Amino acid sequence: PKFSGTVVMAWQVGSAPPPPSPSQAPQQDRQAPSPAGRSSIAEALVAASDAPRSDWTREEVAAVYKQPFTELLFKAAAVHRANFDPLEVQRCTLLSIKTGGCTEDCKYCAQSARYKTGIKATPTMAVEEVVDAARRAKAAGSTRFCMGTAWRELGAKKSAFNKILTMVKEVRSMGLEVCCTLGMVTEDQAAQLKAAGLSAYNHNLDTSREHYPNVITTRTYDDRLQTIRNVRKAGITVCCGGILGIGETQEDRIGLLHELASMETHPESVPINSLVAIDGTPMEGATPASVFEVARTIAAARIVMPRSVVRLSAGRLNFSELDQAVMFMAGANSIFTGDKLLTAPNPEVDEDAKLFAQLELKGRPAFAARPDTANV
Repeated sequence: PKFSGTVVMAWQVGSAPPPPSPSQAPQQDRQAPSPAGRSSIAEALVAASDAPRSDWTREEVAAVYKQPFTELLFKAAAVHRANFDPLEVQRCTLLSIKTGGCTEDCKYCAQSARYKTGIKATPTMAVEEVVDAARRAKAAGSTRFCMGTAWRELGAKKSAFNKILTMVKEVRSMGLEVCCTLGMVTEDQAAQLKAAGLSAYNHNLDTSREHYPNVITTRTYDDRLQTIRNVRKAGITVCCGGILGIGETQEDRIGLLHELASMETHPESVPINSLVAIDGTPMEGATPASVFEVARTIAAARIVMPRSVVRLSAGRLNFSELDQAVMFMAGANSIFTGDKLLTAPNPEVDEDAKLFAQLELKGRPAFAARPDTANV
């Protein structure tokens, strides 16, 4: 891996500090950085040079996660720079192509038919509407277009599935990465999506295996893992992450990261969402995740899954521009743009353009994956 000048200079400064001038303090007070300082730099460089591994123990993930915050941030930034351009952030757009009326009981979701949230069930959008939305997204700077449906599984929805396959083909023809989140899919359905040109499939684990039954009872954790296996077998890249602020503990966040980092192949995309509490859902009064909790989770994800794109997803309206800058420093290199994420509010495109300008960030192009995933 090639390290950025920032990391290399830090090592050089730590190894050979310049001699003090006569006007400075006596030399005995100007020695090389402390052993702790040198150790911190050395550990960051070692972490940055590590190849991805799938044999993480939960205790190892916990040790990464529980480091002092600034140390964790420093090491994550080094890993990020060893694997990605730190100023490159992908802009993505997520469109709900079938809203509301879902039979599941996800306690955070406004689209469940079990809760009174004011979200009306609508049929699957027309292909032309979706294609037009993708064109607008591309014109606004997005290089990845994601389509979501509010249902438990694709099942026998043949008519809707055929429309979705056409949508995938049309959007892919624009040169955009195409991602879908359609609930559970079979191996055959995943193969058809791959043949249509699907780049990625999103199926989040949401939280740890232990906390999961407190959030959802209509689909098991293993159901989710099976869909991920079906998608992986079809040759589609995996987008899989979780949600913070859904009543989980620190140990649950560690458990989620351990589950993801233990996959034989890490998810190419790891969205970290912050709950947007919706009135009418069982989690309407949930305490939002703090900037430190989100940044810590992003940083730990960056270290244990060094080559995954870590996506700062739902809930960005809860965080200031400086908060988001910390998250980019921690290793996030993707955001979702547009005024909505499915049904949740999101920063306007103009606000994101200002943020990019202020932080001197640049857009990550489509299909800018590492060589081993560049053609999927």
